Order: sequence, then C-alpha cells, then structure tokens
Amino acid sequence: MYLTREAEPLIRQYVNAFKVLLVTGARQVGKTTLLKHLVQDSYEYVTLDNLQELETARTDPYAFFLNHPGKTLIDEVQYAPDLLRVIKERVDASAEKGQYLLTGSQTFSLMQGVSESLAGRVGVVELPSLSLREIERCSAKPPFPFFVESDPSVAEAAEAAESVVNQALRGKDLWERIFQGSMPELATNPDMPRQGFYESYLKTYVERDLREVLAVRDLGQFHRFINALAALDGRVLNYQSIANDLGVTGKTVKTWIGILESSGLIFLLPAFANNDLKRALKTPKLYFSDTGLVTHLLRWPNAETLAQGPMSGEIFENFVVTEILKSFRNRGILRPPLSFFRNKDGAEIDLIVEDGNKLYPLEIKQTATPTAKMGRHLGALDALPGLEVKQKILICQVERPLYLSQDLLAFPAGAL
Repeated sequence: MYLTREAEPLIRQYVNAFKVLLVTGARQVGKTTLLKHLVQDSYEYVTLDNLQELETARTDPYAFFLNHPGKTLIDEVQYAPDLLRVIKERVDASAEKGQYLLTGSQTFSLMQGVSESLAGRVGVVELPSLSLREIERCSAKPPFPFFVESDPSVAEAAEAAESVVNQALRGKDLWERIFQGSMPELATNPDMPRQGFYESYLKTYVERDLREVLAVRDLGQFHRFINALAALDGRVLNYQSIANDLGVTGKTVKTWIGILESSGLIFLLPAFANNDLKRALKTPKLYFSDTGLVTHLLRWPNAETLAQGPMSGEIFENFVVTEILKSFRNRGILRPPLSFFRNKDGAEIDLIVEDGNKLYPLEIKQTATPTAKMGRHLGALDALPGLEVKQKILICQVERPLYLSQDLLAFPAGAL
C-alpha cells in the first residue's frame, strides 16, 4: 500500500528545475518508494545494494554509465561517491532537467561530495519518516503553526482547524501512534512485527552503514551509546557526562552524535540565539526522528505503559517537535526555523518557531486538562527588541482549539 507523501509536489518541482535530484533521509523512510511512484517507468532503476552494480560503480564509473546511458534512478549513491564526478560531466553536456534521480541514506560523507561535484546542478530534498498527516491521510497544510490564525477568536480558531481536528488522534489512539512510530513499513504492513523490524533496522545501521563511515572497533559500545541517548530523549545534551558514562572522550561522543544526526536517526534542536539574551543556555536538545525507535530502545512493551511511564512527557514532546519538523522538511526547508529557550533562572520555552522577526512560542504538555498557568514562561521573550511575539500556543491533548487566556491557545497534538 502506498501512502501519499507531502513532499510529492516539491519533488516534481525539483525534477523540472534541476538536472539532478537527490533525496536523502534515514534508512527505510520511503525515499525509493516515493521516487518510483512518481516517475513510474520513465527512469531506469539501479540500486547499489546490488554487489555487481556497486563493484562497477566503484572501479569504473564510466563503464557504469555505459550500462545505464539514459535517465536513471540510482539508489544508495553514497556507496560509490565517484559516480558524482561523472554525473557532473554528463549533465554538463546537456541542458535537460531531471537527468538523474539519486537517493542516499548516509549524508555524513555524501553531502560533501555533492557540494563539491554538483553545486548548482542538484536539488536536495531531505525526506523524513511518515508524518501524522500522511499516516492519517489528512490534506496537506502549511507548516505548523502557520495554518493557525495568529489572533482569532475561539470560534474562528476552531473553524480554522476544523478539518484537521475532526481527524485528530486522541487519547489511546494517539499514544498507539507514538509507540508504533512512523516508519512506512510498520504503517503500511500490519503483518510486520514491530520488535523484529527495529532490531533489524538497528543491526543494518550499526553493522553496515556505520562501518562505511567510521571505524568503530567495539560495536557493543556503540549500541550502548545509542541506548544511552534514548534515555536522554527530550533533554539538553551534556556531551562530557555521556562520555564519562561510556568511558570515551567528549570528542568521540560529539563525532558519534554528528553521525547519528547526519544519518537522520536523531535531531538536535538548537538553543534560541539572540545578542540581548545574557543568561540563556546554548547547548542543543536531543530528539529521535522516530518515536517508535526510541520506545524500542527503552524497551516499552506497549502504548499503555508508555503513556503512564516516567518518560512519557519527554517522548510526547519528542513526537510534537518531530511532527512540526516534518511539516517544514516536507516543504523543502532543510534548516527549519526551530529552536528552544531556557535560561539559568529556570524559564523555558519548549519550542520556538521563527518567521522573520516574528516568534511563535510553544509549550508542550501531555495533559488533556491544560491551564493558563502552564504557559507562564511563554512570555519570556516578549521584551526582546526588534522581535514580535505572535500567538502563544500550548500543544497538549485537548480535543479542539481552546483559549486558556487572551493570548494562550491550547491546540490538540493529534491535529498537527
């Protein structure tokens, strides 16, 4: 079963605008399935998971293209980076758009080769795992919170979000989705065992992709590292603390986190930066790109125990942040304008969405009975010069948009 992806219009646009299209993203988020669906039989499909194709691509890239002379969809191009240099030569010989479609699931080294060889010739789309909108087959909307009016009445807010909220997941159904995760194979194949999928996923990543990028001598130690990060989900990173716990250097931890981030397994939310802030923290917060993966690593047996567990708040926050992140990535925004704020006095804003000089401060709570007091820190940036703080929003488990005060709107997490 194919699920319509929000990035489809963007990919069609890029195919018509660039000579080369590169779709990156973590393993098994649906890159190849999406491209095959869009181009059908108009491109020859070649995967570098095929050992014979990979050998030719690595040892004689010119021979590779003699075997594939026309429009070609090349899967997992990061395994043969020398192909990029030859692709540059071939596309420079023609003005035709959309000559090559490429996918890559390990961007740590791939993007360096792309920037060196295909600058100005390639459009890059970073495809996330399925969004809640895609899984629930909701109509495409602008990135959150831009489909919510900045200053409507309660009735207008409810009307603006009505089509979304009517399809919103709530209560047990929402936690089932958080627990299950957002990988296409699990969302479309009811016979796929969840635990077996994630065990295989991690084994493939650590034992294959990781060896391609970094010579990790002790794979068991790297497994422990990933599990340690899962326990820090939704929290501010302390690199040295992680290093001390694992018995490695802080530099090693930063390198490994960089690899996980470039592979699409995790997302680092930067701290909000402003010259007028003197006591704000600058270290990023850590989130996993797929809540199913982090709940698997933490060994939660089902959605019910997850919702009642000690990390339910952090994982709920992870879900909200990554859903908003996906709403930007699916619009082609590779560096979404997202950040968080925390100062040394304890004031915190879970998520800030920037739109030029406008700020949308968001608080995230798993409660279904929010109060205005829960948004007390959202005004921490009101006095910053040159910036306009727009609608303050509390994302939680309410059923419909609801004003808690004149400037605080509660919005359902299942309708992002």
